[in-house]
Amino acid sequence: MSHVSTPQSSDADAPSRRRGGRGGKRRTGKRRTGRKILLALGVLVLVAGGTGYWLYSDLDGNIKGVDIDKAIGDDRPEKLPTSGQNILILGSDSRAGANAALDKADVSGARSDTALVMHIPEGRTQAVAVSIPRDTLVTRPECTRSDGSAVASAKRVMFNSIYSLAGPACVVKTVEQMSGVRMDHYVEIDFAGFKGLVDAIGGVTVTVDQDIHDKSSGLNLSAGTHRLDGTQSLQFVRTRHGIGDGSDLGRIGLQQQFMMALLSEIKKQDLLGSPTKTYKIADKLTAALTTDSDLASLTKLAEFGRSLNGVNPDTMETIMLPVAYDKVDPNRVVAAEPQASSLWKALRSDTEIPESAKKSPAKGG
Repeated sequence: MSHVSTPQSSDADAPSRRRGGRGGKRRTGKRRTGRKILLALGVLVLVAGGTGYWLYSDLDGNIKGVDIDKAIGDDRPEKLPTSGQNILILGSDSRAGANAALDKADVSGARSDTALVMHIPEGRTQAVAVSIPRDTLVTRPECTRSDGSAVASAKRVMFNSIYSLAGPACVVKTVEQMSGVRMDHYVEIDFAGFKGLVDAIGGVTVTVDQDIHDKSSGLNLSAGTHRLDGTQSLQFVRTRHGIGDGSDLGRIGLQQQFMMALLSEIKKQDLLGSPTKTYKIADKLTAALTTDSDLASLTKLAEFGRSLNGVNPDTMETIMLPVAYDKVDPNRVVAAEPQASSLWKALRSDTEIPESAKKSPAKGG
């Protein structure tokens, strides 16, 4: 397993992190889009006979929706005819309520612990997911919270602080303004629900090439292959202190590896042969989801998933937004130029991403 480390920047509430002194490999992995999984689960639930409608309604009611278009308005990049489909996927971590019991962390507010821009080229089978390091210093645009209050624009704020301060629509707006790429959809997965999903499928198998001992996340693994339950899986994707230089660049590598293992495990499940398991998994997955309002139902998710049937999971690539250590605060990173601009341009124009745009000066190894 290769470790990707990305020092991350934060607002005042973010702890300091040290910069690594040696280079590390950044994992470029194949990655499935899991949206087809959910839509298939929703359809399968309908085979439950007389209780089918009740089950469908129950699952449908699990999904929470956010009206991104209304919240952002017209201040968005133009949707280009050649830009394919672009989806912002966030893993949120409130460390409150159900999430508070998942580890001993004492962190106020919700954060977007994981951020991916998934680009699906028009009419082709290849896709790419771009990881945005959560500690990247960015310019936050002026935004409107869900309660209607305004949030002023600010420079040099940590990317993952935007979610807690201004909500998901502001994260979408920030990504659009930093990339120039119009987001067609938004999908958020809550970490507490993520834990339940892993337990519902019976665990996920990962292989690590070094011992990992992280007191912050609670993860203790020896080098080798392990079957992780929900709690261990959450520790795995949160871990950063046990690998590389202790920054979040290493965590991105683990998250990429784990998501591939999770999607592979779901694919192996005999869902058609076990309606009970199908419902249990679908229940956990839908309960963990928040989407844009255009996707906030099983029917809409199914329709969207069918539109992605041509995507070949084996050709999906996951890379990290190229970043460099910030010159003022070496514990933070900023988008590396010209690599980042080349990457976003390729997504906007739906063209091949240059190899140079996949290389990050900050490796955090």
